[in-house]
Amino acid sequence: MNQRPTPPHPYLAHYPPQLVGQIDTLLRQGRLGDYLLKRYPEAHTIISARALYDYTMALKNEHLRRSPPISKVLYDDKIQIINHALGLHTQVSRVQGGRLKAKSEIRIASLFRRAPLPFLRMIVVHELAHLRERDHDKAFYKLCEYMEPNYHQLEFDLRVYLTHIDHAGELYGPRED
Repeated sequence: MNQRPTPPHPYLAHYPPQLVGQIDTLLRQGRLGDYLLKRYPEAHTIISARALYDYTMALKNEHLRRSPPISKVLYDDKIQIINHALGLHTQVSRVQGGRLKAKSEIRIASLFRRAPLPFLRMIVVHELAHLRERDHDKAFYKLCEYMEPNYHQLEFDLRVYLTHIDHAGELYGPRED
């Protein structure tokens, strides 16, 4: 049975080796956290499910007014980052009074309660893009870039952040709520 070896940095597996090498060097030198803190000095303050819903709806109303409504947005402790899911967009269909009603829900991994606002924004933009585009194709990423012009850089930096967490732990400690 031939199993592929697990890459040392699974979040960075699809990036050029030279770039991954730079991140690996910072990690081995114990400077990756400093690099991230310099770029993203503090965590956001969107802690509650209500605040997350309001934040998401403001982005949706700014960029995707005519998209289907969202019934629920929340942080979810059950989303496993290990499976490379940062958030989930689901369609829930239920029969109510003889009618089929579909509801959209967005769930964000709870880890992102203590992350920089640009990372949260990137994840929310990603999940909002799924309201219009199901697949991760060219149209999907074009929509992400429309909502967040710095989308690809933020996605890379978020993957660097997750790599730091895997190897050195949290950067933004628990907050006093």
